Amino acid sequence: MQTLLTGTGFLGTRAPFHSDLSLILVLITAVLFTVGWRLAVRKNFEAHRWIQTTAVILNTIAILLVMIPAFVIYILPGLPGKFLEGTYSITTVHAFIGTIGLLLGVFIVLRANRLVPKRLRFKNYKLFMRTSYGLYMLTTLIGVIIYVLVYITGPA
Repeated sequence: MQTLLTGTGFLGTRAPFHSDLSLILVLITAVLFTVGWRLAVRKNFEAHRWIQTTAVILNTIAILLVMIPAFVIYILPGLPGKFLEGTYSITTVHAFIGTIGLLLGVFIVLRANRLVPKRLRFKNYKLFMRTSYGLYMLTTLIGVIIYVLVYITGPA
């Protein structure tokens, strides 16, 4: 696992392997979520469900294997003392919004696949899905900004 977090990146920036991998997985997931959204607009709900389920699984794997370990190793030890230094604050906000989006997205997928108890099932899919999509895209945008700030425009 340590090699994954510290190995050389593959996108030609100063980023380590885990950051490049995370960026690529997140961008693929964002494309999948957007394709799934368009399928829902076209009322192709079965394909929409499969695409969104796949995107949530891929996103969850990326978060569990790459993002959480990186946050725990590089950001968490500096909190709360360094919160206002460097990218600690934006990264922490990114993690907070991303966690809410992830939990909501996983719940929606479980609900859509009828894997939650009846009492937890909601009827207003549009509200929940639009909120989840918005949170995911906001988190993706913040993540790309962090990548650019840290590995492209930031100090070497």
